[in-house]
Amino acid sequence: MRIRGIELVALKLKLKDRFETSFGAVDEREILLVRLEAEAGVSWSEVVADRDPYYSGETVETARHIIREFLAPLLRETAVSGGRDAFRICSRVRGNPMARAAVEMGIWNLEAMEKGVPLSHLLGGNRSRVAAGVSVGIQESAPAMLDKIAAYLDRGYCRIKVKIKPGKDVDIIRSIRRRFPDIHLMADANAAYTLDDSPLLAALDDYRLMMIEQPLSHDDILDHGELARILRTPICLDESIRSSHDCRLALQLKSCSIINIKPGRVAGFTESIAIHDACREASVPVWCGGMLESGIGRAYNVHLATMPNFELPGDISESARYWAEDIVEPTWVLREGHLDVPTGPGLGVKVREDLIEKYAIARERIV
Repeated sequence: MRIRGIELVALKLKLKDRFETSFGAVDEREILLVRLEAEAGVSWSEVVADRDPYYSGETVETARHIIREFLAPLLRETAVSGGRDAFRICSRVRGNPMARAAVEMGIWNLEAMEKGVPLSHLLGGNRSRVAAGVSVGIQESAPAMLDKIAAYLDRGYCRIKVKIKPGKDVDIIRSIRRRFPDIHLMADANAAYTLDDSPLLAALDDYRLMMIEQPLSHDDILDHGELARILRTPICLDESIRSSHDCRLALQLKSCSIINIKPGRVAGFTESIAIHDACREASVPVWCGGMLESGIGRAYNVHLATMPNFELPGDISESARYWAEDIVEPTWVLREGHLDVPTGPGLGVKVREDLIEKYAIARERIV
């Protein structure tokens, strides 16, 4: 296929609730969308980078620069056969996985549209719906956290993830377990601790957590292996797994027993599939993380999570969890703790271009 047009559209969407992690709080998202035109139609995809380089070294601005100055020219130079070919072409650009992912995943979508199949089928998925978990940000008090969790349980979410940081960790988890002794519960540290905090982290072993996600540095694999030998609670790696190579290294060093796959973090679906397959061979379950995506980014995550080794509920929440007005139709709705997988060609959801126009703060046609 030939990419006939590339457009970048920046939106500003206000979150329904302030969302706090160990590295800061946000109440709105600047989201960069990529619009690709080809014979098969128009494909929208989403750059999951933030405005600030706290989760990742990439930002909205660096992604805009990389797509405009490097990825778009590469796509202009040659025809592309599909998603895997797009990964090969985009790999000429080192690093910058979130920029590369938005382009690569958009082309996976075009390939599915061209073949007339749902994106999940092209990825090797086999589910008609995916289990949904929810991520709860750091709250100002334990009662506030408990009330948030109660509301999400009433909505039917299959798993609760709570953000923790030093000073807001063991006591919060203890309070949650006292009120909700039987829920599927996990904690996400977003790299807020060091090996010196091992005794504190080991105290979480008493609360039957499904896992603790990324307790140590964002780029560490080695120290997580040492921590894994100390804790009974399974360790899940997120930020540390930036490629299938990182995945294989973590598995070899026994640094984790679960991996969170975020396609934007690993440069798209090609690497996501490779990580999924390596973990499946090692009998290590995976789940799909979230980056406060709009309904477009969420669609890609839903299709990915249909693959067989996504055994645990992901951060694939309904639209109403984040946005008063999402930019896809139909919006993502929770049904019995699950989201239905669209059955139409490609993403299978309609992008509301009227709402994109409403929330756009910048548009730039590159090709």
